[in-house]
Amino acid sequence: AASLEFRHDMPADLGRLLERDPALDAKWHALTDLARNEWICWMTSPKLPATRVKRRDRLVAEVRAGKRRPCCWP
Repeated sequence: AASLEFRHDMPADLGRLLERDPALDAKWHALTDLARNEWICWMTSPKLPATRVKRRDRLVAEVRAGKRRPCCWP
């Protein structure tokens, strides 16, 4: 797969979650590069740490459920 020039770095906390959860990791890697990039951007864009944690938890739940892209994100 081609590397995205605008790709966001994997947040350490999300990386740890993926390492500990093989089912989540498989669903994550089934997403396209662009979709993973959108999820990471959506998760890390809020300024407040509490909002970032909520979005991380929502990302995990929604990717586990098979959602391919974040909702409600410009």
